[in-house]
Amino acid sequence: MRRCLALARRAEGRTAPNPIVGAVVVSARGRVLAEGFHRGPGTPHGEAAALAALGGKAPGATLYVSLEPCTHASPRKPRPCAEIVAESGIRRMIFGLRDPFPGHGGGAAQVAAAGIEVVGPVLVDECAEANAAWLTYAREQRAHVTLKAAMTIDGRIATRTGESRWITGPEARADVHRWRDRLDAILVGAGTVIADDPLLTVRGIAGGRDPVRVILDGKAATPPKARLFHSGSPAKTIVAVARDAATRRVVGLEAVGAEVLRLPGTNGRVKPLALARALAERGLLSIFVEGGAETHAAFLDAGLCDRLLLYVAPKAVGGARAPAWLGGEGVAKLADAHGFHFDGAGRRLGEDLLLVLSR
Repeated sequence: MRRCLALARRAEGRTAPNPIVGAVVVSARGRVLAEGFHRGPGTPHGEAAALAALGGKAPGATLYVSLEPCTHASPRKPRPCAEIVAESGIRRMIFGLRDPFPGHGGGAAQVAAAGIEVVGPVLVDECAEANAAWLTYAREQRAHVTLKAAMTIDGRIATRTGESRWITGPEARADVHRWRDRLDAILVGAGTVIADDPLLTVRGIAGGRDPVRVILDGKAATPPKARLFHSGSPAKTIVAVARDAATRRVVGLEAVGAEVLRLPGTNGRVKPLALARALAERGLLSIFVEGGAETHAAFLDAGLCDRLLLYVAPKAVGGARAPAWLGGEGVAKLADAHGFHFDGAGRRLGEDLLLVLSR
């Protein structure tokens, strides 16, 4: 099953709105006959790809697959995966995770009804972690949110004069690009675009691809001359504005190629949940929220932080005027503090430390 997951992860960031799926077909004597993984929309799912390599037939073999075969058909996929597996002649199927998507589940029972031994779920936690974004979409109809911040040991993201390049070292910055490559969208607030003028692209990753760039900008204040609109990247840029944003500003953003989403909000601020749902409807199931501090606070206050990445540099800035990674008014009582748990120990990246937390 871990081999299935390793295969599935080869397509991270390339399969939305579908899950990542890996499969291995093993003979009765324990020899690997075929492997496969889902490469993206319109291509076979992992089990179908592995069985296709064997002409669709694997009599007496065992199929390992990281996700329960689906029972769903579509114009681009006329045969459900459960049907393909049931007719393959395999003796046994071992699957990692049940399919919770409405109208797609029940594949394990369909395979069992064909007289095939079915075992599972197995390695549930590992399989669920691999498909965290898709599971969030299936269960909550919104995008999965990973919030990232690079900071000093005293929680600062810049000095009192606003200098922020570079808090962390090259190893940590390279890791951020690896995350960008495997998530569907990268999001920053308009303040970050105005202050830093970032490109929001992937660099230094062989075969990397740029995620969709998303700007949280309730008042449509992003300048059309910002570099990300003129970077030459094939990735689209989405600007999320409040419904009452000035039309002339919206027109200016559309003129440089941005897709502008008018979404519900209050006081000129877009509601993060409305944005997370709108992005999921567009097939963007994972959002990498890179800041700044007010954007971090908006997502945390909305209860939208499924995973938290904190890159901590062994430096201290100090001073009340140096900005912290988390903005907003903050809570009044410790009982109301945002709660997380650590996902394992910290990981060293050069001189820096990466802390991974989840709700």
